[in-house]
Amino acid sequence: MTLMKESFHGALPPPSEVAKADMDSTKAEEAVLQSVTRTGAVVPRKRAVGRLIMHSMAMFGREFCYAVEAAFVTPVLLSVGLPKSLYSLVWLISPILGFVLQPVVGSASDHCTCSWGKRRPYILGLGIIMLLGMALYLNGDVMISASIGERDKRRTWAIVITMLGVVLFDFAADFIDGPIKAYLFDVCSHQDKEKGLHYHALFTGLGGALGYLTGAVDWGKTVLGHSLASEFQVIFLIAALVFIICLTVHLRSIPEVPLIYENEEAKFLLEVTESYKYSSIEEEINKSYLKSTCAEIKAAAKPGKWADTSRTEEQRRMTLKSLLKTLLSMPSHYRYLCVSHLFGWMAFLSNMLFFTDFMGQVVYQGSPYAPHNSTLYLTYKTGVEVGCWGLCINAISSSVYSYVQKILLPYIGLKGLYFIGYLLFGLGTGLIGLFPNVHSTLALCSLFGVMSSTLYTVPFHLIAEYHREEESLKLQDGEQAGEHDRGKGIDCAALTCMVQLAQIILGVGLGLLVSVAGSAVTVISASMVALIGCCFVAFCVRYVE
Repeated sequence: MTLMKESFHGALPPPSEVAKADMDSTKAEEAVLQSVTRTGAVVPRKRAVGRLIMHSMAMFGREFCYAVEAAFVTPVLLSVGLPKSLYSLVWLISPILGFVLQPVVGSASDHCTCSWGKRRPYILGLGIIMLLGMALYLNGDVMISASIGERDKRRTWAIVITMLGVVLFDFAADFIDGPIKAYLFDVCSHQDKEKGLHYHALFTGLGGALGYLTGAVDWGKTVLGHSLASEFQVIFLIAALVFIICLTVHLRSIPEVPLIYENEEAKFLLEVTESYKYSSIEEEINKSYLKSTCAEIKAAAKPGKWADTSRTEEQRRMTLKSLLKTLLSMPSHYRYLCVSHLFGWMAFLSNMLFFTDFMGQVVYQGSPYAPHNSTLYLTYKTGVEVGCWGLCINAISSSVYSYVQKILLPYIGLKGLYFIGYLLFGLGTGLIGLFPNVHSTLALCSLFGVMSSTLYTVPFHLIAEYHREEESLKLQDGEQAGEHDRGKGIDCAALTCMVQLAQIILGVGLGLLVSVAGSAVTVISASMVALIGCCFVAFCVRYVE
């Protein structure tokens, strides 16, 4: 919540008058004046590159853990004896939970009054859930074996614990992206938001690449492998350590200003003056340029104006009915952006989820169903390993392209970046499906990274542009951007919900399609959906000039 426009506009004099009143406090007063707009909102100051890099470390740690899951979750599930009939259940529970709950948490974070900030408490909580899920699916079998002796009972509980770990990890890892993006938007100026999104994409690719490389190492032959019970425990130790360090750096990167409601505005004003090393509030009032501000704040907090209704209004907004109303009342250009994001993630995930299997069955002509000592199975295994290298190429190219985006943006704009990302991915996957050759497929994997970087940056950049345009229009109309506006948190949550919706659609339909037509259908489907999304991006998505 921000202070009233009339209060600040009438209470704070120009910097020249302040300098005449007290030359010693000129710099501090100018800093405050420059951080307050006509609406009374505090404008985030320019952030150092080091701070933006620290903020991006959360994406590095998350993607590192994601890569570990992609490399090991299927072998773990197979090793504990999970029936094939439960595979779809594992992959559907998490996106369904995320699709239902993510807007609720996004709205809750918009109205969080924690002294630590609006977003960081949720990021910390989701990070802990990620670690718990990773611990369960990588160590669950060892834990159950140590505590349960009966074989059948041990197998059942190992399956339950492993499934629970996979669901918790996927749920939290998908969920955490929304609060991280909203956190960036809250604490950065518009120019720094653009830089921050590019750093996010850069470190997302680097984290994925190092995660895949970590999974490719044979840890069983190392000292750690001999010291611990299994290779999975070594991987968990490394991944958990990397994630904890990255999350800690992220949470300490840029401080958040706590959300303060109107009946606590005097407290907010005291915090602002103290942070800029003003003299005592009594001395400032004696100098007269804060006197009227405090008087109006006290008047605003009297019963009958806000005090009796603020909490009731807050509770009303937090109900599911009001949340659904907020989502449905989103402007049409937000909804079109969500639809384009859905097309992009459907295309990207339909290719990525089955890519290693495609390499093993279609490119290398192996079979996962052949006996494990047969040539066909060994050929399939070789194809899967080469597919992992292809995913590593994808992660590296995503990092490189995130830097190329900064160069291309002034020339082709967000529309050009969005269109090129979908177009190149659609053409690349189409060529892979039509001409399944090892070398050409690995070369075209670099286009996967173009799509990945596009999905992680351009849609959120558009959200930031939409919000800036709305704030500018309110400023021109003399309106105040107050607490009752739709927050950035719920808009980021609505956008990231499309990832879960894409997983639900693919989990229901693509698995059946693959069982009927084979793995080749995945890259063809990805190409078709990407090209449809390409048309949608070109003609339906609105871009701010």
